[in-house]
Amino acid sequence: MSDLESLKSTLLAEIEAAADEAAIEAVRVNALGKKGSVSELLKTLGAMSPEERQTRGAAINVLKNEITERIADRKASLKDAAIAARLAAESVDVSLPVRTSPAELGRIHPITQIVDEISAIFGDMGFSIAEGPDVETDYYNFTALNFPVGHPAREMHDTFFFPPDENGERKVLRTHTSPVQVRTMEAQKPPIRIIIPGKTYRQDSDATHSPMFHQVEGLVIDKKANVANLRWVLEEFCKSFFEVDSVTMRFRPSFFPFTEPSFEVDIQCDRSGPVVKFGEGKDWMEILGCGMVHPNVLRFGGIDPDEYQGFAWGMGLDRIAMLKYGMPDLRDFFNADIRWINHYGFRPLDMPTLFGGLST
Repeated sequence: MSDLESLKSTLLAEIEAAADEAAIEAVRVNALGKKGSVSELLKTLGAMSPEERQTRGAAINVLKNEITERIADRKASLKDAAIAARLAAESVDVSLPVRTSPAELGRIHPITQIVDEISAIFGDMGFSIAEGPDVETDYYNFTALNFPVGHPAREMHDTFFFPPDENGERKVLRTHTSPVQVRTMEAQKPPIRIIIPGKTYRQDSDATHSPMFHQVEGLVIDKKANVANLRWVLEEFCKSFFEVDSVTMRFRPSFFPFTEPSFEVDIQCDRSGPVVKFGEGKDWMEILGCGMVHPNVLRFGGIDPDEYQGFAWGMGLDRIAMLKYGMPDLRDFFNADIRWINHYGFRPLDMPTLFGGLST
């Protein structure tokens, strides 16, 4: 074997053995660099005769070109292999489930959802939302609402009383949201159309009662407000809230100190199965209390009952949430069980609307 063939075999073996781009670069320098083996052969051509130079020079150039081409091919191959190895090391398994969006992690509490639903319904009817303090005076919680002295609701077994202050007055945790009605009448001239959602407090606790619970009340005061208006408002509310086409409603005479006449309201339902269905069936269920605002309450609010009249109603938010969404125990609303809220809660961005659906 000639020296050129031996050098060629050696260089080709080194090229194939190169494991990475740095190794193939070293082979190139050793073969084609200024002091490389092929370059040193080219330097010997000057000392040869013209005939030898023509033959020997052509053979060396053929070797140089072949080694250059093989090095370029090997370098490209090693570069592709390096890229493939990097991609394999940094690959992402797109078959994994998508991470839960932060907007999906939390849940809206059913009470908050119910307040939003009711606000959407009555807002469409032209009502605004009114608020008031949780800690109330005896005047606003009882006296201004026509509760006479000695009424059972004033007693310790029903109301949370605070210790007497320096003036001897004992404030209370409000037993209903009705004090806001009087506060609104004092601050705003008729016509008045408000709803009052909020927390209330009574000394009671079982599967359907809690020491703290939620109510929503409504108040309309105008010169021509009447029971027919009241019935229409309540029917429209029940149809929208329970998302049925129609409801059959009946009013039963009742007594509340702050309304006259007063009514208990029942709506027709079907309780034959595991789920209460509204808008059908032959059963009845009490849903709320209502009535025409008592003249004494209007006077306490600074409104002349000979010129204005009004109607009001109230219902338990927790109770109607239990009815609509099938929640069996009121106490679960306040137990802070993450499993319960994940099951019964609502997605944060699904805001209830009358057109998009209240509970979608």
